[in-house]
Amino acid sequence: MAKANRVYKTEVPVKKNQEIQGEVIDITYQGMGVVKIDNFPIFVVDAIPGEVVNLSITKVLKNYAFGRVLTRVQESPNRAEDVDKVAITTGIAPLANLKYEAQLTFKQHQIEQMFKKVNVEVDVKPTLGMENPTKYRNKAQVPVQLINGRLETGFYRRGSHKLVPTDDFYIQDPKVDEAVVVTRDILRDLGISAYDEETNKGVVRHIMARRGYYSHELMVVIVTNTKKLPDATEIATRLQAKLPELKSFIHNINNHDTNVIMGQWNETIWGANEIHDQLMDKDFVIGPNSFYQVNPQTTATLYTLAAEKAGLKKTDIVVDAYSGIGTITLSIADKVKKIYGVEVVETAVEDAEKNAKNNHIENVSFVTADAPEQMVKWAEDGLKPNVVFVDPPRKGLTAELIFAVSAMKPETFVYISCNPATLARDAVQILAEGFKIDGAVQPIDQFPQTTHVESITVFKRVTD
Repeated sequence: MAKANRVYKTEVPVKKNQEIQGEVIDITYQGMGVVKIDNFPIFVVDAIPGEVVNLSITKVLKNYAFGRVLTRVQESPNRAEDVDKVAITTGIAPLANLKYEAQLTFKQHQIEQMFKKVNVEVDVKPTLGMENPTKYRNKAQVPVQLINGRLETGFYRRGSHKLVPTDDFYIQDPKVDEAVVVTRDILRDLGISAYDEETNKGVVRHIMARRGYYSHELMVVIVTNTKKLPDATEIATRLQAKLPELKSFIHNINNHDTNVIMGQWNETIWGANEIHDQLMDKDFVIGPNSFYQVNPQTTATLYTLAAEKAGLKKTDIVVDAYSGIGTITLSIADKVKKIYGVEVVETAVEDAEKNAKNNHIENVSFVTADAPEQMVKWAEDGLKPNVVFVDPPRKGLTAELIFAVSAMKPETFVYISCNPATLARDAVQILAEGFKIDGAVQPIDQFPQTTHVESITVFKRVTD
């Protein structure tokens, strides 16, 4: 008698170093082309749908494999020409090989597919793009390594900690790239060492630069593994001479064995503790650890559309969950009666309160707390907002938060998402809690040349 639940080993249809030909049928969330052999997926860098490629298998795992293109038998009409290969191979800009219109279509399709997977019918509008979809990022956090005895800055090759040196990050503000290169050259000249994560020796881990898109104020942060930054005063003098926009030079300490880039301890070596930038006619303080949208051009579009779709009224009470430094909260404050923001990061709340004061906004109230816990507390206290905004991290919402919003019975629930998978998952529960999707989902290309996409979904409460 055969044993129940016997597991039969399935033979993988490819081997390492094998050369095969296949058609690229899709793109993964990491921007890799998908080729299937006997329904077995092979993920291939720099391959896009519509292409037929000869490839070599580089790595084989139980359920999938990786490959690299040897030759293109058939090239896609959507392939972008003259693209920096470093941007693709490192993952700086994994969709840079795709023409921009095709990128926008891919992102719309990505959201459609996620809703289809959870059996929720919804219209998804074409993705709103940028006029110039490069050189837009206002912030860079660049790793530093010693390569062949020389201090280098660049980007890690996909899936590794092998640094690929580069001076041009393709999607970053050129002034930000310049600040990184200038800082790197000063460190080289002064003989300051790079941190080695294997030996746990050396000084500099990362260079961070951020620039106000509208204010043109520049901040440079050097992140070290050591408590002291050697030649800090000399570095400051040289940075000022080379970077006329410099307003702030900060030393950040991160001496923990972690993948987190910034530590919590900052020392201002020269200039101000923060810089400023403007968004939707409001002034925002941005410190070294502040979360501030990296693409303020599309952020203005995103928040303006979200406010319009919410149908805000002067009599409305509003809640903004995951309020950060108050960008959404303050941008809509003049349209409503009262708005409450909740954010778990204490320094972000301090920035938000400072931003409210600087902009003379008095009808806002910020709370430092975990958003789901605070939403439950507000629901228990009887807070009845007309509109709730959520702009959660990639992991999406918790069931606890959705239950709390349901208990508050707002007329409108606006979900700003950076992850179509968790948006679709959460939509199932939101609909089960007595809401319906109002109108189409609107994707916005907040991160051109990458696979990331922002979107706005509006839920309306079904009246009892």
